[in-house]
Amino acid sequence: MSDTNGFTEPDDNAAEDALAEAERIVNGVSGSAGDDLRIDEDRADDALTAVELKASEHLADLQRLQAEYVNYRKRVDRDRLAMSENATSKVIESLLPVLDDVAAARAHGDLVEGPFASIAEKLEETLGKLGWSSFGAVGDRFDPTLHEALMSQPSTDVAEPTVVHVAQPGHRVGDRVVRAARVVVAQPEN
Repeated sequence: MSDTNGFTEPDDNAAEDALAEAERIVNGVSGSAGDDLRIDEDRADDALTAVELKASEHLADLQRLQAEYVNYRKRVDRDRLAMSENATSKVIESLLPVLDDVAAARAHGDLVEGPFASIAEKLEETLGKLGWSSFGAVGDRFDPTLHEALMSQPSTDVAEPTVVHVAQPGHRVGDRVVRAARVVVAQPEN
């Protein structure tokens, strides 16, 4: 249609087509290229999701391996310490007769001074550096985890089971008892 001025009225379908084309151009896509870009974008999102999933799996594996390594190190350190304590205990056990002789000589007054007293002191100092200690003295409260009662006798002088004589002192390395003290115990009379 034309009016007197020579102007033709556009067709309604052509206007809608032009509007749609303009919209595609404004959005940066036209026709089937826009559909292809949306498909490529969806594929890229899928690929990114897959990569993120794989990365999280690798991170979980790495964290698990790190935890296993930390546990392994702790176990190795604990085993090393236990082996060291076992070796020290074995040495102390082999020296028990010597330590008993030193204790007996000291009890008889033979180690008051002189070269043997010095040797006994050096031996005990060296073993002390390895965690050794001797225990069991007259007047100690009887403890069955630390003392071996050779004999028990009633007494009116004590309120609880008490060591009245030490036949052989006890020995320990750290908290581990190598040999319990062999003692005579006084029991309270009821």
